[in-house]
Amino acid sequence: MKLPRNLSGKDLIRSLARLGYVVSRQKGSHIRLTRSATYNHPEHHISIPNQDELKVGLLADILDDVAATQGITREALMELLFG
Repeated sequence: MKLPRNLSGKDLIRSLARLGYVVSRQKGSHIRLTRSATYNHPEHHISIPNQDELKVGLLADILDDVAATQGITREALMELLFG
């Protein structure tokens, strides 16, 4: 599956909410999401820029970080989020 080319920061935040991420704060144009610790996974924080279109490299880095925390591959994560 290819990375979406026109995904906004808000769209990514809505998608990550399905995995339990919630907005914990915002400073300027960056929104910080937090996923609470569970039995299998530690607490995780990630910052998403509030942009109309996220650059492909930045999106790939964010998804790699989330996938590593979830213990799955980026492709599996993309199926869960954008399926």
